[in-house]
Amino acid sequence: MATVTRENIGLLNDKITIKVAGADYLPSFEKALKNYSKQANIPGFRKGMVPTGMIKKMHGQSVFADEVIRTVEKQLGDYMQSEKLEIFAQPLPLATETAPKLDMNNPTEYVFDFEVGLKPAFSVADLSKEKMTRNKVTVTDEMINEEVNRLQVRHGKLADRDAVSEDDNVLNVTFTETDANGNVIEGGIVKDNSFLLKYFAEPVRSTLTGKKKDDVFNIQLNKAFDEKEREWVLSDLGLDKHDEAAAAKFFNVTITKVGLVEKAELNEETFKAIYPKKDIKTEAEFRNEIKEEIQSYWDKQTKNHLQHEIYHVLVDHTKIEFPESFLKRWMQTGGEQPKTQEEVEHEFPTFVNQLKWTLITDQLVQENNIEVKNEDIEAFAKQQLFGYMGMNMQDEEQPWIAEYITRMMKDRKFVEDAYHRIQTEKVFDLVETKVNAIEKPVTVEEFTKEAEKHQHHQH
Repeated sequence: MATVTRENIGLLNDKITIKVAGADYLPSFEKALKNYSKQANIPGFRKGMVPTGMIKKMHGQSVFADEVIRTVEKQLGDYMQSEKLEIFAQPLPLATETAPKLDMNNPTEYVFDFEVGLKPAFSVADLSKEKMTRNKVTVTDEMINEEVNRLQVRHGKLADRDAVSEDDNVLNVTFTETDANGNVIEGGIVKDNSFLLKYFAEPVRSTLTGKKKDDVFNIQLNKAFDEKEREWVLSDLGLDKHDEAAAAKFFNVTITKVGLVEKAELNEETFKAIYPKKDIKTEAEFRNEIKEEIQSYWDKQTKNHLQHEIYHVLVDHTKIEFPESFLKRWMQTGGEQPKTQEEVEHEFPTFVNQLKWTLITDQLVQENNIEVKNEDIEAFAKQQLFGYMGMNMQDEEQPWIAEYITRMMKDRKFVEDAYHRIQTEKVFDLVETKVNAIEKPVTVEEFTKEAEKHQHHQH
């Protein structure tokens, strides 16, 4: 009769020893041989008529080894289930001095050793004791004015002008590559473009006032544009935006048209064009809608920032012990590709942090009965689709949307990914309620600096 014993060999690290005798594995070995002889295709014998003795001679040893190992694995599985062992990864076979030599002609008692890494018991850090800040970005009139202006320009009309007169002039131009003396290079770059006068760097801009259609001027890219605009222009010309030699090239710029965007008026027609689903009548209502949108955007950013901080508090302040030597051995041999000792040492801190976060999440999910239902995943699929299509939730009665959701619910990878993301979101929504955060009004600049500092600290 098989016996299973267990002893502790380190922190959260146990050895499980399984002994199997002939009576445990011989019946299944004989049965496997019989099945083999029924299936075997051997020239000179009809299918199913191959003598068992012949099969035993040809394949007996490998069938014997398979059956012994299968018996051992079943004993191990049954034991872990009956003892309710919570372990990391899978049991690892322990290499011993006296590894069993499996021999079908000498069926005897075999001993196999495995080691397991046990999951620790722990308490999740108490968030109510942590000092935390819930930032609230203040939306200023200046931010609203800037957005109103941007929307007026975007929805405005382009009118022709005779000559360049102001920073907001739109220039249609043709770039033609030249040498430093302004001679056109044969086979060089020729490209049309269109941008605002204010994209040019100040020294060039001031020389362009009064220029008209068909006027030509010569520029060197790195002097004519500041860094941000230069990168954009280089990419548009098909050049590498990080290539200094490309930035030093010369071009003739021919003006093909001078225009000016006449801003859209702030009236009901414009409000309807910008917010077709809203009934906005006055400029005050329009500005209020913009304010809410900006506020909603920054609320999301500050919420993400707070959650990021909560994550670090939970990981840093929850004390969990790990069977490190077991986990390192498992990392070395348990994956698809074996790893070197150096690789394991390098990857271990990140690996343990991820493991820690998984344990914390699992515990929070169990303690708080956090569930992800089918309708949550369907809503997630719909939200994702609307995000891709730039649609509003009001458009949702169309039959193809329901078909899309049904199709996504059959995609196993999508469902697993969505399940994981929704569960994480629910965990964060829960832990956020346990935080005693002090609300603090901040400017965009203050918040951005704080968020950057935090990210920098992470790296």
